[in-house]
Amino acid sequence: MRARHIAAGLLLAAGAFEASAEEVNQAQVTMPAITVTGTASLTVPSIKDAEEQINKTPGGVEVVPASRYLDGRATTMKDMLDYTPGVWIQSKYGQEDSKLVIRGSGLSRNFHLRGVRLLQDGSPINQADGSGDFHEIDPLAQQYIEVYKGANALRYGAMTLGGAINFVSPTGRSNPGLAARVYGGSYQTFGQQAAAGFGEGPWDAWLSFTNLSGNGFREHTNQSLQRLNGNVGAQIGSNVETRFFFSGNQVRNQIPGSLTQQQFWTDPRQGPLANVLQNTRRDIDSFRFANTTVVDVGDDAFTLQSYVKSKSLFHPLTFAVIDNNLLDWGVTGQYKGSRQLFGHRNDFIVGANYFGGTNRNRQFVNRFGMPGPLTNDNTEFSSSVEIYGENWFYATPELSIVTGIQFNWANRVLTDNYLVNGNDSGAASYFEINPKIGALWEPRPGLQFFANVSRASEPPTWSELNPSFAPGFAPLAPQTSWTAEIGTRGKLGENVGWDLSLYRSWVKNELQLLVVPGFGGSAIAINIPNAIHQGIELGLNGTAWRSERNDRITGRMALTVSDYRFDNNPTYGNNQLPGAPPYYLRAEARYDSPGGFYIGPNLEWSPQGYYVDNLNNTAFMTAPYALLGLKAGYTGLKGFEFFVDARNLTNQMYVSNVGVTSTANATSQLYNPGDGASVYAGIQARF
Repeated sequence: MRARHIAAGLLLAAGAFEASAEEVNQAQVTMPAITVTGTASLTVPSIKDAEEQINKTPGGVEVVPASRYLDGRATTMKDMLDYTPGVWIQSKYGQEDSKLVIRGSGLSRNFHLRGVRLLQDGSPINQADGSGDFHEIDPLAQQYIEVYKGANALRYGAMTLGGAINFVSPTGRSNPGLAARVYGGSYQTFGQQAAAGFGEGPWDAWLSFTNLSGNGFREHTNQSLQRLNGNVGAQIGSNVETRFFFSGNQVRNQIPGSLTQQQFWTDPRQGPLANVLQNTRRDIDSFRFANTTVVDVGDDAFTLQSYVKSKSLFHPLTFAVIDNNLLDWGVTGQYKGSRQLFGHRNDFIVGANYFGGTNRNRQFVNRFGMPGPLTNDNTEFSSSVEIYGENWFYATPELSIVTGIQFNWANRVLTDNYLVNGNDSGAASYFEINPKIGALWEPRPGLQFFANVSRASEPPTWSELNPSFAPGFAPLAPQTSWTAEIGTRGKLGENVGWDLSLYRSWVKNELQLLVVPGFGGSAIAINIPNAIHQGIELGLNGTAWRSERNDRITGRMALTVSDYRFDNNPTYGNNQLPGAPPYYLRAEARYDSPGGFYIGPNLEWSPQGYYVDNLNNTAFMTAPYALLGLKAGYTGLKGFEFFVDARNLTNQMYVSNVGVTSTANATSQLYNPGDGASVYAGIQARF
């Protein structure tokens, strides 16, 4: 049955695979071609340079140009990364919150993020404890995205199970002129963007403001997001460039809460009464300032980065009002070079990262969305130091042996400022060594085979160490893992491009967050002694047909096959770990005319449901689903593009993602419904 499901999904995209990723991008360009003048940026590499660098990695990686998703609705992380194999991401509610899983990272997370380092222009967006949110990432303010799965993220010093995602900003050199975008659609969604870029002599600057509002598919999901992003760069001679990045975000997002299974099947649009009465929501104000300076001399380059980020979070939940004030900072340095070693080419990177941060975490009684008496007050301090290196030794011009290592020191200190109910202060330190070895063979341009073995480690975040419903310092061990990976990527003649990775991870002390009944989705963490994560990540793209007048039919697909399970657990045996589907397919076919018109159907398919509890109770599994969509647009009018993006055309009722628990029952509020049928349309222009 599983083989039949996969085969059917593959057939949907068969015969429509493009000659190369570049050709796919050209077929989906959402703006007229831009002629960039002046010197290329040292601090923000071009897409071409980013692809050349990332393809030196002996493992699963990808560069996603913004043009790939800007031809439709572009409001969520799912919109941005849904066609990246190995990345499973689903919106929870509204446009701001999502659940992200890469190779089983964050599998049990029903809030925040763990196991994946998010970066903006190379410096972290995550908090100093490793957790993260998505509200600072504006899909309309990116030039391209780098995805590094697993230990392939050592490029930035990260060694986590899920890897890293780097969002790269436009600059005044890459995106000169004025740009605007207006779009809207179902659930009273309405968004606007205004952007401008310029470059003159050694200076360039780029600025974007976006606004997004909507009511959401479900009750109690009103939202309002305003984002400001920009950067200013200055070239100092021909070898030095410094660039200042800044962003500001105001997020107002109601939270409907998860549903029981019966509530989902009765009315997926409802919000539990407690969430409505207590006005549960997430109000965020944040500001981030960063600098990147690059000194590039021949084969050597030194990069110094620093950042500071402040965030206030006002977060009424059904059981409490959480009021957080966070301040995070960091400094990173990296040196890249190339030398001859034993008569062979040898490239290397060495670097060091320091991250620090504090969070003043207060809780109050929730009185209909407003804070009542204080119930808890503590200060959470996190810091980490990473020293890392990666080396490429070219045994032949076609074969590179890649070795790497990371040393990681992390500290967590909890200071209890509310001693009425006792002193919950605590502290812990963690030290890990994470090595990596791999090989990359490129027998001809455009064809690569790779393999690697790596270790990863992740200390607990504060959501695990100091749970909201039971404050205190939990005695948790860091999660560690060994991963083996093999794969290939490339293109075949003028018809097919592919990206394939197979991996298996042996995970110790996996950190699992289990939803606590009656606490509005709050969760408590445990360590799972041993677990296995393994899977297949397959991406295909190509051209099925092209006429003499350049009409063409293209296609793309991303298949993620996942098997996450306990490993001889004394309670759960070899049960599946709950939280994500075993199969997930995204596929699209598209017709493009020479005049600029395009149209095509797309599919999101989860052919098998998945468990929501460790007992693997089949009565509470999610159901399979298939969502049909259609995208069309016109780019033939110089400087303008129009698009229509229709989703879930059959109005399929489905669960987009879940929280997990040890033993599910009829009262377990775990299910987050996906959106019903919807249509979005927009226009964007560049002058």
